[in-house]
Amino acid sequence: MEYRKNLYTCQDGIGRITMNYPKNLNAIDMDMVLELLSLLDECEKDPQVKVVILESGGKAFSAGGDIGYFYDQIKAGGDVNMDDLIERAGLVSLNIKKMSKMVITSVAGAAAGAGANLALSGDFVVCADNTKFIQAFINLGLVPDTGGTYLLSKSIGVAKAMELCATGKPLTADEALALGLVTEVCPKEELADRTMALARKLCAGPLIAYANLKKQFFEANYTDYERYLQNGEIPTQRACISSEDFKEGVCAFMEKRKPSFQGK
Repeated sequence: MEYRKNLYTCQDGIGRITMNYPKNLNAIDMDMVLELLSLLDECEKDPQVKVVILESGGKAFSAGGDIGYFYDQIKAGGDVNMDDLIERAGLVSLNIKKMSKMVITSVAGAAAGAGANLALSGDFVVCADNTKFIQAFINLGLVPDTGGTYLLSKSIGVAKAMELCATGKPLTADEALALGLVTEVCPKEELADRTMALARKLCAGPLIAYANLKKQFFEANYTDYERYLQNGEIPTQRACISSEDFKEGVCAFMEKRKPSFQGK
């Protein structure tokens, strides 16, 4: 597969996937998702890869969905159907949890919407001090996807997860660390070195034990994740996307004004 929106290298047992489409801040569109699924599968199957790093190029980790694309579709009078995209974005998160190799997400700048939940899918989350995690969906009249509601409820409990998802309140790197959502926070200029130090430490560790530790964690926490994605996430997001509130949220965002939601 030809990769247009990601870079990939493998050196010294470390597979590095770098989202590299700054034109739209590494938006989680279909091209990006299909490439990520392919790269994760390649890392899983390659015996040379011991640890995986998922990082970003540019000033943001990922701004989430391509709102400009949604806006163009709405203005053209067409329907926005994201079932396939939502399903595959959820699979990226699910596959990270299911794969036998440790995955480190290395995060700097904005991680919004699906981008936030992709970042939080890592087994280890190392982030720069300028990182902001934003469950931005609600501002567009949407609900979280890419596993957001599920992952947050598991990690920080229902009450705090509800607050973040219902308000879209940005979460700083230090706040995420205090909640236990991330592994480590460091100055931005140290992020690459700190991420690589962790990756090298894991590479030198007991890989069979790590693979089985991931199996234990999956069995303890995520056995119903796929069911949630299919029965909880896709149909609820579909209902939101078909609403007038979604159209209003997208138009308000692009037109830089406050949305006027009508509950329709």
